Amino acid sequence: MDKKEIFDALEDFSQNILMTLAEVEAIKKHLQAVIDENTALRLENSKLRERLEKDDKENAKTNFGKVNLENIYEDGFHICTFSYGQRRDNDEDCMFCLELLNRD
Repeated sequence: MDKKEIFDALEDFSQNILMTLAEVEAIKKHLQAVIDENTALRLENSKLRERLEKDDKENAKTNFGKVNLENIYEDGFHICTFSYGQRRDNDEDCMFCLELLNRD
């Protein structure tokens, strides 16, 4: 191998190293973007889970109140605003109470 061939080979090797380095830098930038997106999604997911837990607790409280009203009605008392707390005559159904119980 003469000197020119050696320098040409070194130049090619140097170009390959520079191209590989550029590819590594591009991969690093892409990886950083993926990590940033992942962090943002984890934070959003955490906030959504907190909100879901809060909504579940609120729904449980609402359902607990409805269960209490159902129990009062089944015990023979009115739960409607017109006659709340009064005993139902002969345990007959009250359309106002039933409307309250059937609301979503």
